[in-house]
Amino acid sequence: MALSQPRNWLIAYDISDHRRLRRVHRFLRGHAVPVQYSVFATRASPMALGVMRAALASLVDPKNDDVRMYPVPEPAVLSVYGRKALPEGLQVVAPDTALGLAPFRLEPPLG
Repeated sequence: MALSQPRNWLIAYDISDHRRLRRVHRFLRGHAVPVQYSVFATRASPMALGVMRAALASLVDPKNDDVRMYPVPEPAVLSVYGRKALPEGLQVVAPDTALGLAPFRLEPPLG
């Protein structure tokens, strides 16, 4: 994958200290979209993701905190059981635009 080729990522964290938690949350809100408590989604190139990794590494305590980044396959299929699929106002747009996540298909709940 080229350094400029973006892809979707889920970022999840478990931070033990309230001060570090606020810093990580504030940082991620500037670079990703919150989709659940302690879970963010972003579309980033490998280079941009590396910058995010370095910044997050400087914000967390590796002995007590846990931050994970998961690549999302494309096209993604999202199964939702519960209140809503995406936060209010979040639009999923084509991958060639500057904003948003790549298109995905919403799979209806079983039942």
